[in-house]
Amino acid sequence: MTAERPAHAPADHPRIPREKVGVLIANLGTPDDTSYWPMRRYLNEFLSDKRVIDYPAWKWQPILQGIVLSTRPFKSGAAYRTIWNEEANESPLMTITKQQVSKLGARMHERYGDAVMVDYCMRYGNPSTPSVVRRMVAAGCTRILFCPLYPQYAGATTATANDQFFRALMQEKRQPASRTLPPYFDDPAYIEALAASVERAYAAADREPDILVCSYHGLPFRYLTEGDPYHCQCQKTTRLLKERLGWSDDRITTTFQSKFGPEEWLKPYTVEEVARLAENGRKRIAVIAPAFSADCIETLEEINEEIRESFEHAGGESFTYVPCLNDDEAHIAALTGRIEANLAGWLD
Repeated sequence: MTAERPAHAPADHPRIPREKVGVLIANLGTPDDTSYWPMRRYLNEFLSDKRVIDYPAWKWQPILQGIVLSTRPFKSGAAYRTIWNEEANESPLMTITKQQVSKLGARMHERYGDAVMVDYCMRYGNPSTPSVVRRMVAAGCTRILFCPLYPQYAGATTATANDQFFRALMQEKRQPASRTLPPYFDDPAYIEALAASVERAYAAADREPDILVCSYHGLPFRYLTEGDPYHCQCQKTTRLLKERLGWSDDRITTTFQSKFGPEEWLKPYTVEEVARLAENGRKRIAVIAPAFSADCIETLEEINEEIRESFEHAGGESFTYVPCLNDDEAHIAALTGRIEANLAGWLD
């Protein structure tokens, strides 16, 4: 039985699920479909998040609800259609997240049996964080480890995911004890998994790339000056990857992609830097996205299409995209290690 009446309780006492620990994997999110209204709902939730765009609402919301959401859903929908998993009718991010959770769940079950429940949620879109927290509490989770799959911490990624998790807890009558997974940008197992993926890509290339571009999602530059550690953590990930590969400084570089809006963002911008590399004689490059735990619109469409086009238009000859770690066994092992370390004290 999964639920039972407490000892010494009266006969009319409701049955209570056996206690277990929840591991809740969280990623950014995905639209439910590529058509206009699902895209608009998704973009509205995403771009209304004050962690993502922190302009005053009186200034930003008229722009968002006007020109942005009137036009951007069409453009974004078209981009999603180029990568959409038609067989499963879902985005690659959703497909890969399910695969990751399946493998993580198997590892947790192998070690802890039925004492651990592994599930996933999205910060934007479905399944929503509150709905999955509710499901876990109803299943008997009296402790939940919340795991945003962002190796490097940023207010616009890790913090907003945590915010939503805490808001979900506020809705629970019996609130579970909770922990959040810290960033793992310098975890040796994560760095090893990245390095192994680079080595595989280089071994499969016809000719070795001249340079590896580590392209991270961008943020407004002022976030750095306001105390966000993201930029520094990205730089350290690149440095540790370089040291693990045994490379010199000129074989690897750090850039930032996905600039949005008029203000200055973290530089150099990937789309401009790959063109500069081509113009300066680096005709063969590889690009990896260490800030993304799963391939998504920013990697499969932006890097592998827009950024590739910028490089080739500037005279580049060979462009190698190194896929995200996704459900690679080394990645799953690294995540398992981080999760188990953060379950210490809750489980033997």
